Amino acid sequence: MSDFSDYIVYVDESGDHGLQNIDSQYPIFVLAFCIFHKKHYSDVVVSKLQQFKFKHFGHDVVILHEHEIRKEKPPFNIFRSKAERMGFLGELTNIIDDSNFILTCCVIDKIELLKTTNKPENPYNLALGFGLELLHQFLTEKGQQDQLTHVVIEKRGKKEDDELELEFRRICDGDNQFKKQLPFSPKFADKKTNSAGLQLADLVARPVGISILRPEQPNRAFDSLKPKFYCAGGRENVGTNYKGWGLKVFPAQKD
Repeated sequence: MSDFSDYIVYVDESGDHGLQNIDSQYPIFVLAFCIFHKKHYSDVVVSKLQQFKFKHFGHDVVILHEHEIRKEKPPFNIFRSKAERMGFLGELTNIIDDSNFILTCCVIDKIELLKTTNKPENPYNLALGFGLELLHQFLTEKGQQDQLTHVVIEKRGKKEDDELELEFRRICDGDNQFKKQLPFSPKFADKKTNSAGLQLADLVARPVGISILRPEQPNRAFDSLKPKFYCAGGRENVGTNYKGWGLKVFPAQKD
């Protein structure tokens, strides 16, 4: 048996985790965990994303960033019409649809968090703790809880990465709801790393955030993600029992 688990995890964020100057238009922080089975990831996901890039750019070194695509910043300023742009986005959504991964997201409502205590915890640390605990639950279901699982995180800066690694290791050393060691290892990747998993994690985080901020707004990207959320009661409840499980909002929203 391999020392490594059959799964690889990619993590990215939407919004900033600061609590000093909160953006009134986006007062949340989202941390998304995309959990892939390694064989499906290498055989299917990476190949489909490369084919998509070859079709639209002629090469596969372009890195897909949600913000740059949404703002049509280079190299995503290639569209000659709205229809062409919508076709591009539709193809990208189809790739996400066809990519089998388990999604867990934690959304921190920063305004509500500040109301709960005078000394709120760093939103990133809060979301990371929830995410790693959910990852452990999922891997336990798959019988992979004792194998080493790598968690790939995009670099932000030396200071931020050092602080995050300390927090990551603190959680994995036993400061979690299970009060046990978790065999997870963080791997920090440069922003220029052409990782299919990191790019997909980047693409899914904001649609989840928008679904919480503006639930009445049409959100095709989020609709395509619903079947991917980790959910209560097993995969027979796919697309339904994910709130409070694969999609966690903190502090909890009032009904």
